Amino acid sequence: MSHVSTRIATLSDLDCLAALFDAYRQFYKQETDPALCKNFVQARIQKGESVVVLALNEAQKAVGFCQLYPSFCSVEAKPIYSLYDLFVSTESRLTGVGKALLLAAEKIAIQNGMARMDLTTAKTNAPAQAMYESMGWVKDEIFYTYSKSV
Repeated sequence: MSHVSTRIATLSDLDCLAALFDAYRQFYKQETDPALCKNFVQARIQKGESVVVLALNEAQKAVGFCQLYPSFCSVEAKPIYSLYDLFVSTESRLTGVGKALLLAAEKIAIQNGMARMDLTTAKTNAPAQAMYESMGWVKDEIFYTYSKSV
C-alpha cells in the first residue's frame, strides 16, 4: 500500500475535485461535462450540503474522493450519512486509496455523531463490494431500494 493522506476538501480543491467527479460520473456511463461537475461540487461545498473527503498520493496529487450527504434514520431517530460517491482514479486503484477514504469517512461520521453510514453500489462492481465487506460493511438482504425520476 502506498502512502495516502486524506482531508476534507475545500473550494481551493475545486479544479482537481471536479475532474475526479467527472471521471466518477463517466464510470457510471454519464457524458463528460466538466462545467456541470465543477458547478455541482462547488454548490455542495459552498452550501455545506455535503462533506467531501479528498485522497492525496505521496506527491500530494488528488487521486480519489468520497462524498457524504447528511440525512436521518427515522426508525433510529438519529442522524446518518449517505456515502453517495466514492471514486478512485484508475491508476490509483488497488493501492489502498478506497480503504483510506472509507476509514476517513468513518472517522468523520463518528466525530459528527452519526449513527451509521449507508451506501449503494452497482451490482456489477464486485471489487468495491469486496472492499466494503472486508471493512465491515453489511449488504442489506432485507430491503429493496427503489427510485423514481420526477
